[in-house]
Amino acid sequence: MAERADDRLVRLLGIVAYLDGAGPVDVEELAHRFGVTPARLREDIDALWVSGTPGYMPDDLIDFDAFSLEEGLVSLTQSRGLTRPLRLGTREAVALVAALRAMSTTPAVQADPARAAVVTGALDKLTAATGEAASAVDVRLGGPEDVATLGVLSQALAAGRRVRLRYVDAADVTSERDVDPWRLLTQSGATYLVGWCHRAGGRRTFRVDRVLGAELLDVPVEARGTDADVDVAAQVVADAAGRAREARVRWRSAARWVAEEVPVEEVTDLADGSFEVRLRVTNPAWLRRLLLTHAVDVLAVEPPQVAAEVAAAAREALGAYDEG
Repeated sequence: MAERADDRLVRLLGIVAYLDGAGPVDVEELAHRFGVTPARLREDIDALWVSGTPGYMPDDLIDFDAFSLEEGLVSLTQSRGLTRPLRLGTREAVALVAALRAMSTTPAVQADPARAAVVTGALDKLTAATGEAASAVDVRLGGPEDVATLGVLSQALAAGRRVRLRYVDAADVTSERDVDPWRLLTQSGATYLVGWCHRAGGRRTFRVDRVLGAELLDVPVEARGTDADVDVAAQVVADAAGRAREARVRWRSAARWVAEEVPVEEVTDLADGSFEVRLRVTNPAWLRRLLLTHAVDVLAVEPPQVAAEVAAAAREALGAYDEG
């Protein structure tokens, strides 16, 4: 899945700011902190190396210690002013206050004292700097997730340890699974745990509100290359205005895994054994690929525009074979 340019820009700026305060950092550690592979991190360093301030001569560019990098250590030697504090306008500051207040009420933050302290500290400083404008903002979010469960999952992620889950799936079947957690994600009002399920022998996505119990195990997670498709925050279709629009897909019973792998909003079991999922996403290419890859199990797709896009992609692929 292609990475959004704005997501990468945020990470690039974050790398510079982090290194300016932390000093030299091991490549593996820095990659883990920013949620990318060491190879991707080295690509980011290469991009930063040719970035800087207007003029773009050697003395105007962000710089790193090349000899340290060869030894696996990232050492920033010139930030070109990118670590100077931002100056926010009133509108920008109020938007951040709203976002932080919303974040502070989520179970994922409330379940982790350290995370809650960071959010509260940032919110207090920003509220004080914003003044009266911040007092007009009151945002509260909440979800059905159990705070104790989220606390265990947050501890597991921070410590790099395996968890044992009692989990009830979309078919109402309860099972026990040992999972190496990779990350927690929030989408459409629900929180998901993404990780490696040892029972299934593969990557799985678990809705946290379906976790009946979570136990932190004294077993370190196994190192694995995470799949780019783990990014469940980019999984359905956007209309021309950029709003996520709804899609419905009817599947054969053999594709029941879709209800677990994909953060669907609703699953409907049908009398003939098939089932329908309702979902929202912002990446049309992701949905096309899912439907084309598992076309044998797809029975119906709505809205018609999505079905037409998938059919067009299939014809284009077949035409490429004919040209060859």
